[in-house]
Amino acid sequence: MPIFALGIDTSNYKTSIAVTDSRGEIVFERSEFLKVPLGKKGLRQSDVFFKHSNLLPIFIEEVFKSINPSDISAIGVSARPRNVSDSYMPCFLAGLNTAKQIGSALCVPVYEFSHQEGHAAAILEDTSLAKYNLDRCVFFHLSGGTTEFLISNLSLNGYDMEIVGGTKDISIGQLFDRIGVALGYTFPAGKDLDELALKHILNTSASKSLTSLNLDIQCADAYFNLSGIETKIMRILDDVDTVTQEAIVSALFNTISNLLYKSILYISKTYNINDFVISGGVASSQYLRTSLETHTNKDNINIVFGSSKLSGDNAVGISRLTYRINRRTYETGNCFTNK
Repeated sequence: MPIFALGIDTSNYKTSIAVTDSRGEIVFERSEFLKVPLGKKGLRQSDVFFKHSNLLPIFIEEVFKSINPSDISAIGVSARPRNVSDSYMPCFLAGLNTAKQIGSALCVPVYEFSHQEGHAAAILEDTSLAKYNLDRCVFFHLSGGTTEFLISNLSLNGYDMEIVGGTKDISIGQLFDRIGVALGYTFPAGKDLDELALKHILNTSASKSLTSLNLDIQCADAYFNLSGIETKIMRILDDVDTVTQEAIVSALFNTISNLLYKSILYISKTYNINDFVISGGVASSQYLRTSLETHTNKDNINIVFGSSKLSGDNAVGISRLTYRINRRTYETGNCFTNK
């Protein structure tokens, strides 16, 4: 019987390693954001690959200091951004190469998944959420590079996902990061903006009305554009004081929250699905969580968040997904690959 599954994820933002057991419990987890110079909005793919390649040997050494390598029954890795044929980013090659090398050395199978499936599995493979019966749900993937709303169905190979909404230009994460960098924060800046927005709520002196900013975002059939609101906010940020900056960021987060819930209502009515799972780095925002969770008991909508820690890029979902697939392979005695 399989014992542990090792998961590897090398996204455009973070290097991640995780080991989970038969219950999906985390036995080992290590992740680290890739360092981006102050004022920069990201890294070149060649630099990302190089940074991953330097961190992975250190992480793997730590894994095998705490876990007997012979207890690793399978390895899973995020080999592409999304589960479609033309999905590709060089950053995932660092993790894929490492997974194949370790799999060959340990003589265990290596399963390839998409980074997006890893985000879903971090929540959907969590046994503590089994009461929600999320085999079919709407998965909101909100991250630094992606804003997609997908109907997700549990499958033998992972998850089948159909896009039914999202951004047509920049992602919510990109919007937050660009505004954060403009305010002087280090990339990625979502966490800093979230704290700024929350600070405004607690700041009783921040009373200036922002209704004249007109930050509403037009949404058609759960699809929308975000570059317009980015331009509008950038034009006014240089001319306001600190308190008003907090208010503007808070207004932005409130606008995004309303946009997401408007999309939730449309998708629920159109596709007759009431269960919504929200993940990705943006989903770790305490402001958005608090705002959206107030709608949980309204309109017969069930909104499920994973833990804040596992909302961002991580290898836990890949590891959990690997264990499920490998256990099925072990129990059926079939030689299986999902490449």
